[in-house]
Amino acid sequence: MELLKNKIIEEGKVLSDTVLKVDSFLNHQVDPKLMKQVGEEFANKFKRAGITKILTIESSGIAPATMTGLELEVPVIFARKRKSLTLTDHLYSAEVYSFTKKVSNEISVSKDFLHEDDVVLVMDDFLANGQAALGLLEIAKQAKATVVGVGIVIEKGFQSGGKQLRDKGIRVESLAIVESLSDGTVTFKEEARI
Repeated sequence: MELLKNKIIEEGKVLSDTVLKVDSFLNHQVDPKLMKQVGEEFANKFKRAGITKILTIESSGIAPATMTGLELEVPVIFARKRKSLTLTDHLYSAEVYSFTKKVSNEISVSKDFLHEDDVVLVMDDFLANGQAALGLLEIAKQAKATVVGVGIVIEKGFQSGGKQLRDKGIRVESLAIVESLSDGTVTFKEEARI
């Protein structure tokens, strides 16, 4: 998706060989026009999959998932990282380790919103080591829902998450795959093959 790649080049900040900061448009401040196009792109990729729910994780997955849900006309469920007074039992839960934040979180979804007859698209903003996606897949498995794929806005192709999911036979659709962040430069997967 060229618009996304251009945004990454123009506004993304390479903090190290493994960290790309995109908080000006994706995961702190959100660019609604870009998210609208992200939602349209994912909807086009998965429109024939029979999706009934989109499952994401708070907070950075909510914007792209909501725009995709708007296009597909399906509800969006987000797994919470913290317990609340209203979300204490009757839950599906999984443990997720964040390499960026170096903490583990138990993520939870109410059993009221995810069921055996649901056809689910899992979505998130980033795919690096795959822990968030694996946690969401575990929640869908607990609900006995059918997962048709994983939609990722930006995949770090140089980390193991994408390969790990694809090796399990899971359909992964990433709108931009970063092949390298070496020398402070973003190189996308297609460019790396040239």
